[in-house]
Amino acid sequence: MANSTTLLISILLPVAFAVIVFLTPSKLRLLRDAFSFIGASIVLCLGFYLFGVKNAELNIPWLGMDINFDLRLYHFNSLIIMAVSVFLFLITIYSFVKMKEHSRAREYYTYLFLTTAFVNGAVLANNFVLMVFFWESLLVTLYGLIVIGNKEAYKTALKSFILVGLCDFCMILGIGILWYLTGSLNLPISPLEPDTNGLAALSCVLMLIGALGKAGVMPFHTWIPDAAIDAPVTVMVFITAVLDKILGIYLFVRISLDFFVITMNSPLSMFLMILGALTIVFAIFMTFVQNNFKKMLAYQGVSEVGYMILGIGSATPIGIAGGVLYMLNQTIFKSGLFLSAGSIEHRTGTMDFDKLGGLRNKMPLTMICFVICAVACCGLWPFNGFVSEEMVLHGAMETSGGIIFMIAGWVGVIFMGASMIKAGNSIFWGKENKELSKVKESELLITLPIVVLALLCIVFGIYNYFPIVTFVEPIFFGYAGFFEHSGFTAHTLNFFNPVAITSFICLLLGVVVYRYGWAKNNKSAALSSEAVRNFPVLKNIYNLAEAKIFDIYDQGLKFLKALGYILYYGVDRVVDFMYEKIIAGTVRVVGAILRFAHNGYYANYLAWCIGGLIIIVAIISLLS
Repeated sequence: MANSTTLLISILLPVAFAVIVFLTPSKLRLLRDAFSFIGASIVLCLGFYLFGVKNAELNIPWLGMDINFDLRLYHFNSLIIMAVSVFLFLITIYSFVKMKEHSRAREYYTYLFLTTAFVNGAVLANNFVLMVFFWESLLVTLYGLIVIGNKEAYKTALKSFILVGLCDFCMILGIGILWYLTGSLNLPISPLEPDTNGLAALSCVLMLIGALGKAGVMPFHTWIPDAAIDAPVTVMVFITAVLDKILGIYLFVRISLDFFVITMNSPLSMFLMILGALTIVFAIFMTFVQNNFKKMLAYQGVSEVGYMILGIGSATPIGIAGGVLYMLNQTIFKSGLFLSAGSIEHRTGTMDFDKLGGLRNKMPLTMICFVICAVACCGLWPFNGFVSEEMVLHGAMETSGGIIFMIAGWVGVIFMGASMIKAGNSIFWGKENKELSKVKESELLITLPIVVLALLCIVFGIYNYFPIVTFVEPIFFGYAGFFEHSGFTAHTLNFFNPVAITSFICLLLGVVVYRYGWAKNNKSAALSSEAVRNFPVLKNIYNLAEAKIFDIYDQGLKFLKALGYILYYGVDRVVDFMYEKIIAGTVRVVGAILRFAHNGYYANYLAWCIGGLIIIVAIISLLS
C-alpha cells in the first residue's frame, strides 16, 4: 500500500511544488530558489526510490465504465521517472544562475514541475484515457515553457502547439480505432498484428505519428530549431531530454512491443526504418550548415531521433535495445552540449559562430566538457555514444535492406563529426574575438551540471555493461526471442568489428570534409560548411529548406491563406455580387415597373382588372 501511494505522490508532489513556486512573490527570489531546490531534491530521491521498487499498482474509481485512475509501475517507466528526476534536479541547479534575472522565472519553475508531474502521470497511466489526459496536459506546459523566451517566442510556441497537437490528435484517433478493435481502454492489451489487419495498421500508424511527432521526427520537427533560438537554453535541455526523446521514444517502444506486433522486414518495419534513415540524413545535412550553435544542436538532435527510429523500427532485439540505449545516452550528451552552449551564451551573449572564437583558455572547464560530450555524440570509442550507435547499426544490418540503412547511418556519422569540429573550432580554437577579451569561466552552479553529464558520458562509455544490464535488458524480460540473440553486451567496447571500424573511418571522413571546407573558405571554421552548402544539387535543396518549402507548418499556413483567398473571392464575393447586383437590381427594376403601373388612376386599375380577367377566361377556354 505504501508503494501504491507513492505512485500518486510522484504526480501530486511536483504539482504541489509548482503551486508553491508560483505563489512565491517574484521579489523573494532566494525563497523561490529554495523551494525549487527542495522540490527537485525530493523528486530526485523519489525517482531513485521508485526505480528501486519497480513493481507497484494503484487503482482508484474514477470515470466509471471500467475507466479508473489506474497507475502501474514496472521497470521501463520507473527508469523514465528516475531519468526525468535527474534532469529536473540538474536543470534546476543550472537555472539558479542562468534564469536569475529572467522576468518570468517564477512561471518557468512552475512549468518545470508541472511538466515533471505530467510526464510521470503519462508513463504510469495504465489505461489510455488517463494517458491521454496527462499527454495532452504536456502540450500546455510545452507552450508555456517556450513562450517565456524572447519577443518572438510566442510564434514558435504556437507553432509547437499546433504541430505537436496535430500529432496528438492522430494518436487519439489511433487509440479510438484500437479501442474499437479490442473493446477495452485498459492496459495491458493483447498486441495486434498490423500486417494482417488493415484497421490495426491504421491505428498503429496514427499512434506512431503521436509518439514520433513528440520525439521530433521529420517532418514534424520544424518547431524545434525555432525553439532553440527563441526559448531559454534550459527549456531546450528539458524539451530535448524529457519531452522529445525520453517520453516520445518511450511511447514508440510501447507501441512497437506492447500494443502491436511489428516484425522484422514487414512493411511497417521498412517504413519506420526508411523514415529513420531519411531523418538522419536530411537533418544532419541541415546541422552542418548552421551558424548558430543552439540551432545546430537542435537539428543534430532531430538527426539523432532518426537513429532511435532506425534501431527500434528494425524490430530486431539488438536494434530495439540499441535504440533505447541511444535514447538514454543521447539525453546525456545532448543535454551536456546544450548546457555548454548556455554557459558560453551566459558569458558572451551570443551563439553565432562568427562572433565567437578563442575561448579555450577563458572557459577551460566548459571547453573540456564540450569536447567530451561532442565525441560521445559522434559515437567515438570508448564514450557512451559508441555502443548504442553500433547496436543500432548492427540491428539495421540484420534486415533485408541493411546496407542502405547502414550507409544512411554512416552519412550521419560523417557530418556529425564535421559539425562538432566546426562548432569546437569556431568557439574555442578559432581566432579570438577582441570583444570577448574579458570573458571568464561560468559560475559553479552552471558548470557543475555540465561536469556531471560529461562524467556520465565517460562512465557509461567505459563501463557500458552497467547501463545495458541495469537499465536496458530488464525492459525486455518476458518478450520472446530477445535473449535468444547473441547478447547485447557482446558489443560492449568491441571496437574491432567491421561496423565499428567503418564508423571510425566515417569520423575521419568528417574531419576531411571539415578541413576541405575550412581550407577553401579562408581557413574560417564558421564558413567551413560553405563547400557543402554550395555543392550542386545540395545548394538547391538548401535554398528550398531556407525558404521553408519543407516546413509543413509554414506551407500549411500558405495553404490556408490560399484557401481563404479562394473562399473570399470565389464564394463570398460571388454571393455578395449575386445579392447586391443581380437580386437587388431585379428588385429595383420590378419596383420601378410597379410604381409606373400604380399611378393612382382608378380607371387604369379597372382596365388592368378587366384585361386580366379576359386573359384568364381566354386561357381557360384554350385549355378546355
